[in-house]
Amino acid sequence: MMIFTDLHIHSAHSRATSKDITLDTLAKYGKIKGISVLGTGDFTHPEWFKNLKAKLAENEGIYEYEGMKFLLSTEMSLMYSQDGRGRKIHNVILAPSFEIAEQITEWLKTKGRVDYDGRPIFGFTCPELVENVMSISKDCVIIPAHIWTPHFSLFGSLSGFDRIEDCFQEKTKHIHALETGLSSDPGMNWRLSALDRYSLVSFSDAHSYWPWRLGRECCAFDLKKINYDTITNAIKTRKNFSFTLEFFPEEGKYHFDGHRNCNFSSSPEETKKLNGICPKCKRPLTIGVLNRVEELADREPGFRPKGAVDYKSLMPLSELISFVIGNDVYTKKVWSVYEILIERFGNEFAVLLDASETELRKLVKDKLVELIMKNRAGKLKLEPGYDGVYGHLIIEKEKKEEGLGRFF
Repeated sequence: MMIFTDLHIHSAHSRATSKDITLDTLAKYGKIKGISVLGTGDFTHPEWFKNLKAKLAENEGIYEYEGMKFLLSTEMSLMYSQDGRGRKIHNVILAPSFEIAEQITEWLKTKGRVDYDGRPIFGFTCPELVENVMSISKDCVIIPAHIWTPHFSLFGSLSGFDRIEDCFQEKTKHIHALETGLSSDPGMNWRLSALDRYSLVSFSDAHSYWPWRLGRECCAFDLKKINYDTITNAIKTRKNFSFTLEFFPEEGKYHFDGHRNCNFSSSPEETKKLNGICPKCKRPLTIGVLNRVEELADREPGFRPKGAVDYKSLMPLSELISFVIGNDVYTKKVWSVYEILIERFGNEFAVLLDASETELRKLVKDKLVELIMKNRAGKLKLEPGYDGVYGHLIIEKEKKEEGLGRFF
């Protein structure tokens, strides 16, 4: 049974998130997307945790609400000094039960507050986090989040480390998986031999419930039974781990180097020629993910380690429709086309991965069908994102078609 899991999301209690995130909206749009298991996000927040306990029905460490399965998850930010530098590392925690999640939160309360943000900030180190969470339950899973982003990650150019062992020290043995983040894909991570022993996972880090955010990255497992142990075992061992669904890394907000305020971006090669200085404001550029991978890589592009899990890059369906029509993803025109496809094929992943070209052409404009097929083949071209700016789709020598045209 192929299941799609997105285990890193947020609730309405996290900063910069939609205030309309509820279990109802998550369940509704998770099913529309094609997700089988969602992370709850933010289980350390008292109001969200209370809501989860009141509404979720438990079965072997997996919880259910309105036909959507949930796994208890949270993210936290650790900000501290080590080796003369400020460090800002985000980690995702998976917990097997409400009881264990509550014990983790009670320990965190001895270190600071958990009620002001669904993704709380603490001043202790990553080894201390791992030591204490593992002492509460060996069944918990700790995953360094979006490991390449510049500001808050394991390998971040502005606040991270060059080696996993430097960050987690003697507790590295408890780390089994790394979240690659939106601006990198497994192929980029395969260039570092030091990462070969880790599972590379992909989750959305969604701050809203909309299908162009929820499940934009996720993991596909082939499981006979869906429970906490089968999912976490697949993450740790790579057994029954089929593939990850990825953003095109160029679409991520930190793929290239650049300055958002200066409207300037550059490839690693261009940045080197500029000595890392923005030509507009003369300040240091924000070094992106591709540059950081190049800095730490000990292999050439294209290398694939033995036992590596496959991946597929996909742009969300709403964004493809938006590009063809010329309207924003949240507009009625885009939704009308999206809903036609969902009604016919069941969910978004079925459209993007499995729907036949012939059937698609019966429903929507040829231009959109061509984009869906190029998307499936990984052949889309994008202008890379940088310094907090998403990348965007480009098609050379072609113009976007205007209007809805024939959709029936």
